[in-house]
Amino acid sequence: MGRLPLDIGTYGSIRCYETDSGWRATVKYRDYDGKTRTVERWGKTKSTAERKGPSGSSLTRESRFKEALDQWFTKFQALADAGKRSPSSVDTYRSIMDRHVLPGLGELRIHEMSVARIDAFLSALWRSISVDTAKTARSVISGALRIAVRDKALDTNPVREVEPLEAGRKKSPRALTLEERILWLEMLESDPKAVKRDLPDLSRFMMATGVRIGEALAVYWEDVDIEAGTVAVNYTVIRVKGVGLIRKSTKTEAGERTLLLPQWALDMLKRRHKATSFSNGPVFPDALGGLRDPSNTRKDFRAARGGDEFAWVTSHVFRKTAATILDESGLSARQVADQLGHARPSMAQDTYMGRKTVDRRAADALEGALEEPKDDQAEDDEVE
Repeated sequence: MGRLPLDIGTYGSIRCYETDSGWRATVKYRDYDGKTRTVERWGKTKSTAERKGPSGSSLTRESRFKEALDQWFTKFQALADAGKRSPSSVDTYRSIMDRHVLPGLGELRIHEMSVARIDAFLSALWRSISVDTAKTARSVISGALRIAVRDKALDTNPVREVEPLEAGRKKSPRALTLEERILWLEMLESDPKAVKRDLPDLSRFMMATGVRIGEALAVYWEDVDIEAGTVAVNYTVIRVKGVGLIRKSTKTEAGERTLLLPQWALDMLKRRHKATSFSNGPVFPDALGGLRDPSNTRKDFRAARGGDEFAWVTSHVFRKTAATILDESGLSARQVADQLGHARPSMAQDTYMGRKTVDRRAADALEGALEEPKDDQAEDDEVE
């Protein structure tokens, strides 16, 4: 009795041969027309040649998990190249996959990717690194195993049954009070390094708008309409490995918004525009007039915040501060979400509400964000 043929879309044992220029891997592959063909792949190392695998091959129960990872990442990269995924996500997933997932799970067979094994891996990663790293690894593993399910190498995706990754109880959001806002700016204005790094005006801009730090650094002068008193927030700054800093569109349509500015913020922008040497570039540029790195700017804030009084302040606190001011001023959740560029709360509101320019009351509410407290002597007399 002859040897049974390979299943359609599967391949046999991979054989590797060392050559003068690297390694050659060969394998018998049964194509979708039923014919078995010899497929060759080359690589600088044996593992590289093995990992390339037959073009278009399906995964089987005996396939290595690293093959599923390779197929998944290739598809993810293609989506990023088509503009459907963020370049920064490519870098993040690649890093987590190479540093953690491949070393920890890559050599397992697809059928060995059990709920218990994945759960143990993610729990160890959580304890040794961080919950965020474990969550990203979970996304990578789940994506690769979806391909295995598609190829019928697995019946279901085991990641669905893995225990949720909880980061523990989150701290309540903390915003700067009026007194703290004034003290914060006074502290920065008295610090020559902070002034040189534009931290006082950047703080003002983020408190006036509630934008994220990447969004603030992506604003160009062409996005500011001095006459109308608005700023268009359509981009964010990210760093792409091998490319550098780029200005990319915000994550969602909700993130693209035009904000009305309180007068004190508009006055600040007018002053900056008159003084700038880079009138066609970013409102908050680096020393050479180009895009500024959000990560380095966060470090600047950490260096400037001083001792215990403001040790808790991060760039995101300014966003929380703006949201708190708007909430305390009686704006609805819809209006606050529009200001911050958050996801849409309901389809009905999206369909029947114009959202390109945010409600005037948002700018009115932020108008008093930096006003000194007033001493109401008449009220005191009345009480007495």
